[in-house]
Amino acid sequence: MRIALDATYSTGSQPSGIGIYSHEILNGLARTYPQNRYFFCYRWKQWRQGYAPIPANARRRLLQAPLPTFRADLFHALNQRVDRRPARKVISTFHDLFVMTGDYSSAEFQKRFTSQAKRAAENSDIVIAVSEFTAGQVSRLLGFDRARIRVVPHGVHVPPVSGARTERQKIILSVGTLQRRKNIAGLVEAFEGLPREWQLVLAGSPTGFGANEILRRIENSRSRERIEVTGYLSRGDLHTLYTRASIFAFPSLDEGFGIPVLEAMAHGLPVVTSNTSALPEVAGSAALLVDPQRPEAIRSALWRLIQDEEMRERFSTAGLARAAEFSWQRSVEETYRVYEELVP
Repeated sequence: MRIALDATYSTGSQPSGIGIYSHEILNGLARTYPQNRYFFCYRWKQWRQGYAPIPANARRRLLQAPLPTFRADLFHALNQRVDRRPARKVISTFHDLFVMTGDYSSAEFQKRFTSQAKRAAENSDIVIAVSEFTAGQVSRLLGFDRARIRVVPHGVHVPPVSGARTERQKIILSVGTLQRRKNIAGLVEAFEGLPREWQLVLAGSPTGFGANEILRRIENSRSRERIEVTGYLSRGDLHTLYTRASIFAFPSLDEGFGIPVLEAMAHGLPVVTSNTSALPEVAGSAALLVDPQRPEAIRSALWRLIQDEEMRERFSTAGLARAAEFSWQRSVEETYRVYEELVP
């Protein structure tokens, strides 16, 4: 099979969840199914930036190039953008549609995103959704036939158990770009009522929609001296934080999946997350689920974990088991099965 994929989002020094997904799918497919020929396709801006080494059975192509340069059986858009049909069969992955449903972006970006999402759906034979929640949104908001949607969840790498275990500190960790959708302001309000010996660490780039408003809220917090904003962290630094923290908080208002929840669980952290969007689907019964619109509910769940070490251990154990159900290898294999539906 000759498979072309949009590799645009696998580039860059600060990959988001979509960047991580792209990297895992691109390299996982080439490694697991080496009999195929792969074309990693890039938009012009990323093409000019340079690129990292790619597998021996892959070739780079410019995404805007004419169709004959691909001669692919299948094109897979890894981030819900298909401006035209560059192959006989087309699959697109939809991660979320929160831009269409909430006040989480500018009006201009919402208009552009909505147009791209509709065009991607129109140009796709099958849509891969990363959760049942997202599948429902694609069907409802874009009018895409639910029978042509396949749910393939994201994955996580469970770190190997080392001999020396880092001592947990009184840190509540939250990971993600500082943006309105992540409900950082609500988390800060909840944190202000917690014991003074506890610290809140916010790990993520302070560049999202509404970030300035969030940073002002943090600066004006009566617990400002106990709140740390790290900025974007490398995977190694983030791993260190996951091993140092005692509790993970992710009260996001809208998620198409929620990779940080799985990453925290994979590191043995008890998790407090939202009872909305795709987060209950990801967390299952291995986390404390709260109404993200109610800071007092977030605070109450965090209090329970702070006060009850045995509860923290229970959720740590449950989270490790839950994370083990979501591997990137499984994501790769289930994605390939979708390919085989279109190109037997």
